Amino acid sequence: MKLSTRARYGLRALIDLGLYCQNEAVSIQSIAGRQNISESYLEQLMAKLKKAGLVESIRGACGGYRLGRPAEEISVGDVLRVLEGGLEAVDCPGNGSEGDCDGADLCVAKYVWKRINDSITNAVDTLSLYELIEESRRIQKSSSTDGKHPGCRSVTK
Repeated sequence: MKLSTRARYGLRALIDLGLYCQNEAVSIQSIAGRQNISESYLEQLMAKLKKAGLVESIRGACGGYRLGRPAEEISVGDVLRVLEGGLEAVDCPGNGSEGDCDGADLCVAKYVWKRINDSITNAVDTLSLYELIEESRRIQKSSSTDGKHPGCRSVTK
């Protein structure tokens, strides 16, 4: 399974939002600037996330976005499903309830696809946005203590 730019950028935007929305709404422009994402593309992503209730928009001069639910209640799987649709690495009709596969009774490969799909689902559904936000804070804190800008990497030769 390869995630699209929608999923990668959307998850980055929500982590950014979680980092900066404690006291006030966060503007599209500020998220786009920090994450190096096109504002128009980010607006499209936020519209999908808003429709799903993962973010809410605030109008007005101090408007912007904030999380629609506590970060602890938003799983990575919630975000990916909104932006990607299904999460299956392999869409095997033999694992469906409709029985659309003529060879399902004899096919053992369907068990491999089911285990892969179940593993992906478990991984993304048990990882919360809160965990990613806290990890981001930890990384920012540790990188700011070395005297360098948080976005800079040291080059070793």
